[in-house]
Amino acid sequence: MAATTLSSSLFATTTFKAPPPHSSSFSHNFNLCTTRQSLPRVRATMLQDNEEKVKVKESLPSKISTFDDAGKASMESGDSTSSSSSSSFEKFVIKVEQSVNIFLTDSVIKILDTLYHDRDYARFFVLETIARVPYFAFMSVLHMYESFGWWRRADYLKVHFAESWNEMHHLLIMEELGGNAWWFDRFLAQHIAIFYYIMTVFMYAISPRMAYHFSECVESHAFETYDKFIKAQGEDLKKLPAPEVAVNYYTGGDLYLFDEFQTSRIPNTRRPKIENLYDVFVNIRDDEAEHCKTMKACQTHGNLRSPHSDSADDDGDAALCNLEADCEGIVDCLKKSVTSNPAKLK
Repeated sequence: MAATTLSSSLFATTTFKAPPPHSSSFSHNFNLCTTRQSLPRVRATMLQDNEEKVKVKESLPSKISTFDDAGKASMESGDSTSSSSSSSFEKFVIKVEQSVNIFLTDSVIKILDTLYHDRDYARFFVLETIARVPYFAFMSVLHMYESFGWWRRADYLKVHFAESWNEMHHLLIMEELGGNAWWFDRFLAQHIAIFYYIMTVFMYAISPRMAYHFSECVESHAFETYDKFIKAQGEDLKKLPAPEVAVNYYTGGDLYLFDEFQTSRIPNTRRPKIENLYDVFVNIRDDEAEHCKTMKACQTHGNLRSPHSDSADDDGDAALCNLEADCEGIVDCLKKSVTSNPAKLK
């Protein structure tokens, strides 16, 4: 059967410009990414080998800037009324999506603050039970897309599984510390997780960008929570031993999945040292910052790449993606599956 060559689309390159480290304390500021057209597919971000800090943005609403830049570039190049109207509408939709996400996140935070203001480990257990749910939801929808032949991106499945693996070990650590001792905490966390999963599946199917931003809000809150805890209890934590599950996870022999979820780093450039409980919480906090970066990069469609991907993999993956409909959200996938010509994909 004759093969038809399809041109591949250039994906937006998202880079994070990290400021030089200042002190041992962690900043909450997360650098805005800039976009440029250069390579077909790139990592979400690339940090320097000698970088030790991870910055997380304090103001979640400002995350709109990436799409603002894309909208401005579109208007400058198109120079048409229809293009300008489309860009304005897209920016409005993004603001609505992010406003809803921030409202939902703040509402949950207020509930957790009321229930767990003096029970740190129990709060962490609930947070980690909730935090890994979106990655299950993302993979569920992506597997559905693969089953229908709509979209096949191995990097997304690999990275999201690695993220869920990382969050699972955070949960195991909190369980070893006694965070799940109360039946009420287990009941609350598990039922919130069920609702969160269903909500995220629908949100991701309709608007992946909105779902990724919501997950970024959750991860940002987790970062801030751990950062405050470390600053308040740091000296006491240094006197306590590290849980065995944390030592095995962070210093074990096979750290492939540990590197895989950190799309902002070259593999093997982050190797934690675990000597006490303080080191454990510092690394959990740093993990949450890495999740924030990955979720931020995912908000630009097609922008995610596995840290272990190389140029040879890019060629094969690009060829596979060219044979599939590249769509964003179930509405777009359905539309393209109806309008595309299946004969061209054979």
